[in-house]
Amino acid sequence: MNTLDIWHEMVRGGDLGRLDDILAEDCVFVSPVVHTPQQGRELTKLYLTAALSVFNETFRYEKEVVTKQHAVLEFVCDVDGIVVNGVDIMTFDEAGRITEFKVMVRPLKAINLLHAKMKAMLEALSAA
Repeated sequence: MNTLDIWHEMVRGGDLGRLDDILAEDCVFVSPVVHTPQQGRELTKLYLTAALSVFNETFRYEKEVVTKQHAVLEFVCDVDGIVVNGVDIMTFDEAGRITEFKVMVRPLKAINLLHAKMKAMLEALSAA
């Protein structure tokens, strides 16, 4: 399984329907704005789905550093006129599934904007 190929395909298509294929059941999501790591595949899926909804067609990966156990993907996008720059840091198990998905974002203005938008999107998704 090539997890990164599947991930890129889902992001390009705007459809995260194959997350169960690439996320380990005990995957941990580490948010740039939530202090506590989010434990488990279902919470990770919720956060990644919300993020894909908040980001838009301007989202793109600019750089990748990949090893067998880790991938660091630098991204850029424009949200409400603010340039968001960050990295997705993935850790893989021996089967190639993601065991940790950590997101780091800059600048502070972008973090504050994403915090508000993610909060609203997570509330909407949780209510659905």
